[in-house]
Amino acid sequence: MTAQKIIFHIDFDSFFASVEQQYNPKLRNKPLGVTAANSRTCIIASSREAKRLGIKTGDRSYEAQKICPNLKLISADFNKYFEISKKFLNICKDYSPFTELFSIDEVFMDVTLTTHLFNGTFNMINLMKLRIREEIGEYITASFGISHNKLLAKLGSGMDKPNGITEITPEDVLKVYRTAKLTDICGIGERIKRRLNDIGIDNLIQLRNASLQLLVKEFGKVEGHFLKRVGLGIDESEVIPYTQPQAVKSVGRSYCLPKNEQDKRIVLQNLYELCEEVGIKLRRLGKKGKTIGLGLNGSVYIKMRKTFREYVDTGSQIFNLVFPFIEKDLEKQQYVRQIHIWVSGLEEKEKLTLSLFDLEGKKDRIANAIDKLNDKFGDHTIRNGFLLYADKLTTVPNGYLADRYERNKLSSEF
Repeated sequence: MTAQKIIFHIDFDSFFASVEQQYNPKLRNKPLGVTAANSRTCIIASSREAKRLGIKTGDRSYEAQKICPNLKLISADFNKYFEISKKFLNICKDYSPFTELFSIDEVFMDVTLTTHLFNGTFNMINLMKLRIREEIGEYITASFGISHNKLLAKLGSGMDKPNGITEITPEDVLKVYRTAKLTDICGIGERIKRRLNDIGIDNLIQLRNASLQLLVKEFGKVEGHFLKRVGLGIDESEVIPYTQPQAVKSVGRSYCLPKNEQDKRIVLQNLYELCEEVGIKLRRLGKKGKTIGLGLNGSVYIKMRKTFREYVDTGSQIFNLVFPFIEKDLEKQQYVRQIHIWVSGLEEKEKLTLSLFDLEGKKDRIANAIDKLNDKFGDHTIRNGFLLYADKLTTVPNGYLADRYERNKLSSEF
């Protein structure tokens, strides 16, 4: 008989705000709101003190300051947060080789084979909490969920915050489901919740008892089966170690502008810079792609995706290929707020047929020379003349670490 797995989900408490409070003692024990680094006025994280006042993620800063006039606002520093994540991964590797970085402040660990080495599950957790305090900081804490699968472990980590430990055994599932909300489950957001409510499912017990046919009819086969398994507390997904490189099928970058931007030149400059960043990632991966996708979101939504004959890996190539498809629509556009650019259909550069002419080779040599300078002095140090006087976009990991380039880069560091 196969032994039951022991899975941890570890979720840092008020992570961005706690890191800021750890670095700056003057911010401790005070309500703090972390805002986006590009001057957007939305609270992306709040400290424990701010949460107790009712200030939560997604609140506008001016609304939050009405609740708490002395609320301190500070811009997010994702490079700083990622460095803390790396320190924590360095701790995790001493307790299990099976550690999955789920987001910048969450990990899963499969400790089935190692708990006996540390005198049991709870003793292991206490040792990890002690090391967090000693090696990362006394103001940064984490909550632990323990269960036999990832779904329930993640549910458990949110049940006793901050700095809590919650175990959900197979026998506990019904009891937990009676009090947990639908949106406490990873994968059920407000939109899915509303659709469940529309078909008479208002809680996890009703989801557990719902027929598969009803769920498939409303949500389709894939989502319907997922929701049925959620209702039954079933999750067979494996913990994927962060040290295991992931296949990169596409490279992209999203950026939300600081304000609704009506200046076409500024929009295009930001797009060009994002294309440059995608090109840098492609070249570092040793890949080229020929399918390009673009999304511009604002007063009018523009979306395009096209596969071209040529493979590309430079920002100028990517920009020049997509620009003709959006030029006319952009003229009609009142404003743009968000830009998303990606390249897929990737192939290893060394496997592609070389051009009969040396033009491609010359472009590659120029790109390589620019990359060396940017590696030495920082990304976007050498820029196209079109970007003269344009703000530089900072290349940082996002909170979800959705970029597989960043994840593969991380896997090579350990």
